[in-house]
Formats: sequence, structure tokens, C-alpha cells
Amino acid sequence: MMNARETPSTRPYLVRALYEWCTDNGLTPYLAVKVNDSVRVPRDHVKNGEIVLNISFDATSSLKLGNEFIEFKARFSGKAQDIVVPLNRVVAIYARESGQGMAFPLEDPAQSANPDESMNKAKLAAPNEPATKPVQLASVSTDPDDEGPQTSSPTGRAKPALKRVK
Repeated sequence: MMNARETPSTRPYLVRALYEWCTDNGLTPYLAVKVNDSVRVPRDHVKNGEIVLNISFDATSSLKLGNEFIEFKARFSGKAQDIVVPLNRVVAIYARESGQGMAFPLEDPAQSANPDESMNKAKLAAPNEPATKPVQLASVSTDPDDEGPQTSSPTGRAKPALKRVK
């Protein structure tokens, strides 16, 4: 029997499942990534330390959704690039058309190094709260009859917004 420390992360499995759900339903899977030195992407396309990547079949070549890394080739400004994204840097995967998908908490490097110590710190800080809270992507309506918030993009499409699930 595995204990919590030996159990593999669910993130790669969830990313693969949502990628498959997008492609099965004719949607375009987008990956939001928090960039650091371990992420290999064209730096001139990084904004505010993040990059959003289209990982659809049409936009990529040799896509590998592994347990540790997402790797593929893609064109940026007409030039082929090798892209490597550690899965712990993925903050969301969602369908471009609807904004439906899943967001992930950014993994703390200290947590990876010593899971027991960081979990104890999280429990001391908020003993009745989970260490991480799930977040769900939700579309924001542009319908004026809808009573929800009114957020739209320059193209008139609703922009996805993050909604905390309790």
C-alpha cells in the first residue's frame, strides 16, 4: 500500500484527461503556464511571468503529455521551437472556446523537497482549511440580461474567469 508521499501527483492525469475531453469535443486546449528557468518557451511571448500555449493537434508537433513534462514542437512568429513545460508549472488547462477546464495551485518548491514539513506549516497556518483550494474556470457571460459580471474580450467573446470552489 502506498502512503501519501509515494502517491504520484494527479496533475498529469487530469491534464491528459482534459486535453482528451477538449479534442473529443472539437475544442481547442489551452495550457496556462507560470514561467521560470525550468520552462523552455520563447521568452518574448511571456507576459507577466506567464504564457498561454495552444496545445491542439493543429498547433503542435510531437506532443508528449508525460508525468513530469509536457513536450512538443510549435511555431512562434514562423519559427519552429522546442517547448518543454514541467507539469508542476502548469496552472490551468482549458478550452479556448468555452473557458471550461481546470486550474491548479502552483506547487511550492519547498513542498516538493520536504512534503511533511510544508504540510505541517500549512496545517499550523490554517488548521481547518485544506492545504490547497481547488479552483474552477468559469465563463463570464456577456449577455446583458444575465445578472452576472459583465466581462468581454475585444472580439466580443466571454473571457474565462477563475472562480474559487469551496
